[in-house]
Amino acid sequence: MSSETTTGATGSARPDVERLHVAGLHAASDAVLSVRDLNVRFNSENGVVHAVRGVDFDLMPGKTLGIVGESGSGKSVTSLAIMGLLPPTAEVTGSVRLKGRELLGLSDKAMCEFRGNDLAMVFQDPLSSLTPVFTVGTQIMEALTIHHPAMSRTAKEARAVELLAMVGIPSPKDRLKAFPHEFSGGMRQRVMIAIAIANNPRVLIADEPTTALDVTIQAQVLEVLHTAQEETGAAVVMITHDLGVVAGMADDIMVMYAGKPVETGAVDDIYYNPRMPYTMGLLGAVPRVDAAEKSSLVPIEGMPPNLIHTPTGCSFAPRCPLASDACLDGEPPLAPVAGGALHRAACIKSESLGGTVDVHDVFTAPPVPLSRFDAIPRAERSTVLQLKDVRKHFPLTRGALIKRRIGTVKAVDGLSFDIREGECFSIVGESGSGKTTTLLEIMEFHPDQDGEVVIGGLSNKQAADAKTKGRMRRELQMVFQDPTGALDPRFTVYEVLAEPLQNAGMDRAAIRKRIMELMRLVGLQPDHVNRFPNQFSGGQRQRIGIARALAVNPKLVVLDEPVSALDVSVQAGVINLLDHLRAELGLSYLLVAHDLSVVRHISNRVAVMYLGKIVEIGAVDRVFDNPRHPYTRALLSAIPVPDPQLERTRERIILQGDLPSPLQAPKGCNFATRCPVFAALPPGKQEKCLTLEPPLEPAASATDQQFACFFPDGEMDEDMLVVHEPADHVAP
Repeated sequence: MSSETTTGATGSARPDVERLHVAGLHAASDAVLSVRDLNVRFNSENGVVHAVRGVDFDLMPGKTLGIVGESGSGKSVTSLAIMGLLPPTAEVTGSVRLKGRELLGLSDKAMCEFRGNDLAMVFQDPLSSLTPVFTVGTQIMEALTIHHPAMSRTAKEARAVELLAMVGIPSPKDRLKAFPHEFSGGMRQRVMIAIAIANNPRVLIADEPTTALDVTIQAQVLEVLHTAQEETGAAVVMITHDLGVVAGMADDIMVMYAGKPVETGAVDDIYYNPRMPYTMGLLGAVPRVDAAEKSSLVPIEGMPPNLIHTPTGCSFAPRCPLASDACLDGEPPLAPVAGGALHRAACIKSESLGGTVDVHDVFTAPPVPLSRFDAIPRAERSTVLQLKDVRKHFPLTRGALIKRRIGTVKAVDGLSFDIREGECFSIVGESGSGKTTTLLEIMEFHPDQDGEVVIGGLSNKQAADAKTKGRMRRELQMVFQDPTGALDPRFTVYEVLAEPLQNAGMDRAAIRKRIMELMRLVGLQPDHVNRFPNQFSGGQRQRIGIARALAVNPKLVVLDEPVSALDVSVQAGVINLLDHLRAELGLSYLLVAHDLSVVRHISNRVAVMYLGKIVEIGAVDRVFDNPRHPYTRALLSAIPVPDPQLERTRERIILQGDLPSPLQAPKGCNFATRCPVFAALPPGKQEKCLTLEPPLEPAASATDQQFACFFPDGEMDEDMLVVHEPADHVAP
């Protein structure tokens, strides 16, 4: 963003001054938000938890601060303390000044003058943040009524329509009367942004605004935030664990660990010259969608410290590979590092980490595992799973007493693919594309299914008796998305792992031996088998879920979003484990994920689904490096890359709208209604897309890549392309 004056949506001009600066380098009077020595403490049964410990920063108008770190690092608690939304039992000390006005110590009634007006927040879960019994229009107008009681209803309705249009809601006037449950997840998040910017706030706090959203919806939401910032001139605090997101949006980064900032600076300094081992570990743990070369991710071993006890040395020392006795002698302060006036790090070895030090020089990543199947051509390997024209259609009915069919939801519509030994096959696509329904059809083992599912040579058409189903089920096991919900909290780990072995008919001695083997195999201590799942971290619980899936020696493991609920540092360890197990045990994987960076890292082949059909399939490197279908290209362009310079110049394809309704399913190409290539085609070619369904055919340049598109080389409509120009970085 340039240093010119930015005009808000109401026409009021707000100066867009220089970039955000760490506290102390510029006068606090320049900042729209100044935080000094912010501390938050909570009382617990075991003692006082010091959740936030001495956070300082100044936030300048029109700029974005990215706050990153693992769960429990104090990111969200910091934002809630600024907003005055912590419970009364929390002890908050320090100073939070909004344009010179002290906010800490104000009553809840006094804070209402600022919340939603000068200070606004976009929460992580829009469904729980919106009131389900009020229409969207009512909730937007409520935000206007509270701070502008003299505003007429006509003016409020006009402003609500303007806000919905600004955040990209189609037919905004009609959607004012809709309820939150009538919107998709991405549209609900856009409504939350509309409410947040309704009164042109000076500070907008976005707390994990894209978590659990599809990559295309994530790109839309980030673009809406970018537009909202330009329209209002607001300063933005972006809280996230996704380093790719902040690389493209943030001007400056604050890395938090154990309740404190451990590194702060300009975005380029943090990404290209990190001086804190923790920051280096976070960057090394992120898989990249643009990296074809296979390398193991960097896991950060261990757990964050318990903040009931104040650290006597560096809080990261127990997990740091560079830790020495000197690191345990007092907690290092956040001090400037050579070469950057804005760059600070809390590490006594920060000077030795500059320049050409690579993350792999600091952290030890396991070698890339090689499977015995890697040297065997795919055509010569046995088929583990095969789908032949699998369909799952749901009737759409209406009526209370007398049901009448008004349409058909084609959740899965003619799917065919196979998975070979030692192969990881991934299915990607937006929510509603049919990925999960495909998994359910594979796991059903029902002879009346529409289509054929062959597992280990046994067809679902043969699965009429329990014995055959049992044989098929032992060949295929599943790891679920949420490890907490997938493990029975009343069972110890021993009982969780013993259950499938008991069902397989093993005796007690063999079961105990196998459980000890499984614990070692997934990197857990065997003597922890008598603990309950709630005594483990999220990553450890997912490892228990993987151990349970491996208990009966399956040939194929189905992975349903296995790392989406994990921090990036924990995610890296689980991904490395899956790679290791595939190589050591000769496993095959069927992976469903919305994070294409993870898919690129772990997969051999990938299928892209849209509205129940595969629109592109092939070797993962070929599909990612040379996507032929416009939908695949849009998905790949939407994935953030943890590289600020690349993110500033990348061409991003923003898909317009959401998936079509089953009642209005296109007759020709399913993707035509959102396709940027279709929008740029002449009328004659558009007619072909609207009337004929493109078949899945091999690419001319590669037989192992197929796509379903009549005009794969068509030019994109420029209105659907977004390129963010590099921001002006003015030296202080």
